Amino acid sequence: MEATQTILLALRGPITAADVPQLCDQLAARLRDSDATDAICDVGALGRPTVATVNALARLQLVARGHGCRIRLRGAGPELLLLLELVGLTDIVRPVDACGGSVDTGPDPPGRGALGPHAANAVCVSRG
Repeated sequence: MEATQTILLALRGPITAADVPQLCDQLAARLRDSDATDAICDVGALGRPTVATVNALARLQLVARGHGCRIRLRGAGPELLLLLELVGLTDIVRPVDACGGSVDTGPDPPGRGALGPHAANAVCVSRG
């Protein structure tokens, strides 16, 4: 069975409304030349979720869908899951338990560095 590529985006909080365009641009750049069908957002280090957090996840999902991909959450706490449920996004942004493969944390592509305290890049390769 062929291996599938999964993009891993580790989000660190707090996320503000000003961070959302940069997060979306970073995900779009990562997906542009990728065959990934899933983008795993590790949200375990976000801290207390806010409306900006939900907005970021919803917009990241829109970016992912535009590239034939979907967002899955890893490390989502009960507060974030409840907030997603309250705004009706649980069918759109769903949690996963683990990526299911090895993670390559190699260097970022030129000009595509991590977003300071808000994000780090890695590529997760799942074995089907």
